[in-house]
Amino acid sequence: MLRRPLAATLLLAAAPLAAQTPAAPAPAATVLRAARLFDGTGSTLVRNGVVVVRGDRIVAAGAADRVTVPADARVIDLGDATLLPGLIDAHVHLTGEIDGNFDRAVKDLPAMEALFGAANAQKTLMAGFTTVRDVGAGDFTNVALDRATSLGIIPGPRIIAAGHSIGITGGHCDVTGYAPGILEQGPEDGVADGPDAALRATRYQIKHGAKVIKICATAGVLSFEESVGAQQLTEAEMRAIVEEAGRHGLKVAAHAHGTEGIKAAIRAGVASIEHGSILDDEAVRMMKERGTYLVPTLHLSEAIALDKLPAPIRAKAESVLPNMRTSFERAVRAGVKIAFGTDAAVIPHGTNGREFGTMVKFGMTPADALRAATSGAADLLGRRDLGALAAGKLADVVAVPGDPLQDVRVMERVSFVMKNGVVYRAPAGTQTVSR
Repeated sequence: MLRRPLAATLLLAAAPLAAQTPAAPAPAATVLRAARLFDGTGSTLVRNGVVVVRGDRIVAAGAADRVTVPADARVIDLGDATLLPGLIDAHVHLTGEIDGNFDRAVKDLPAMEALFGAANAQKTLMAGFTTVRDVGAGDFTNVALDRATSLGIIPGPRIIAAGHSIGITGGHCDVTGYAPGILEQGPEDGVADGPDAALRATRYQIKHGAKVIKICATAGVLSFEESVGAQQLTEAEMRAIVEEAGRHGLKVAAHAHGTEGIKAAIRAGVASIEHGSILDDEAVRMMKERGTYLVPTLHLSEAIALDKLPAPIRAKAESVLPNMRTSFERAVRAGVKIAFGTDAAVIPHGTNGREFGTMVKFGMTPADALRAATSGAADLLGRRDLGALAAGKLADVVAVPGDPLQDVRVMERVSFVMKNGVVYRAPAGTQTVSR
């Protein structure tokens, strides 16, 4: 163990307080003004909204007549717009996209995934999503993206990365359809059979930087298994993963289409069901009783590029996607907790905001949909510093033209983006004044 030399320790102890580095002055304040404000927790808008930011934190937010504007503030007036917390997408794959090439896993270098991810991270941020949960990528490229955006090397959202998704040999989280010996994978790559291997896979993802664990509880659409909904991981395997992740303070997200796999994942203790395509009344009741979130990824049922899918995958998509809407409606009526997620990659990156309109189309109120992408998603992620415009929260703020409670599709036209107190996007001609 390295120890400080005794002489250095004595010198530090003897140093007078006056000789120590003085505290840095507080950063100047930035004040955002707009015609309306949605705080991320309520159901109504505040008129003449103001957010006061100092450094990377919000120090005050609310109606202009209730907020004191500091004398040193730079004021950004966004006019006829609505201020909201930075948006959160709880289900993305930044390094992937559907373009008809289903052989990338055996052809592309890992660096290609990272380069795709860097471009897609910027698109996502400019669409107003300042935080995302990236639920699966090869070669830990999503973890690398997290580090690169955190260090300011590339512009992008705050990324809560899963590393590799964890599933069974030949399942949805494995690379299938090739001859034996081609890209065979093991627990380090997220392919695990039995509780012991599942435990090793979980520990390996955490060792290399995962901040959430993603499992494939059932089969899926964009893979070559026969069934889209069959349970894959056993409940014992899922429970081993959930318990190990919990020991490290991490939550588990479960890709799950089929009903029995959904119920097994809920019993195992996952934090969220991703997609949840075939929910029955019992599954909905279990989710509500246990506080399990649904991340519905609903817009992809309308937007997926079916013509770019191989025939067997297209057939699965056409069979299951209509069920997503029915299941979502059932969950909304029952009061299941819902967090916003898009599965961006299956839909084009940067179009995440289209999910709002689809959620409202199939049963949510606009305010409910907005909360799903702000305070609700922040709660799922365990991030108390995000999801609301309130003192002490991180200064993630976006603005959209008009009133999203009247027309939620304005969420597709984000005009202003601030993350950690730094402005990444502002409308041309935005008026900025100093006091």
